[in-house]
Amino acid sequence: MAQPIFEQTLKVRDYECDTQGHVNNANYQHYFEVTRHEFLEKVGLNFHELHLQGIDAVVSRVEIRYKAPLIGMDLFRCTVTRLERIGVKYIFHQEIIREKDGFVCAKAKIEVVNLVNGTLSQPERFDQAFRQYI
Repeated sequence: MAQPIFEQTLKVRDYECDTQGHVNNANYQHYFEVTRHEFLEKVGLNFHELHLQGIDAVVSRVEIRYKAPLIGMDLFRCTVTRLERIGVKYIFHQEIIREKDGFVCAKAKIEVVNLVNGTLSQPERFDQAFRQYI
């Protein structure tokens, strides 16, 4: 398995779980998003500062494959395994890996586009920041 280009360790909070004791499916999107935002910080792109400059990275499509549930208090790594660009879309390939056994609990393919002052664009700043990963 290839080394991810970015990862962070997170912990399931009890309120993120459903009646069955599993993390509610919608929370996986939160985990993936916070990891993407941290990755942006790592490459020098602050999400809020970009917005103030009229540049908004917005999710245009989400595809998640759930493989095994996380439960309350589980530690896990959320990763960006690969990043690609197709046209104006950046595609983030991500995984959630349970710490205790290394099992991949979820895989995601998240498509992101950029709006500059409300217009679909390909800002140079993102290409520059992502150049070593694409």
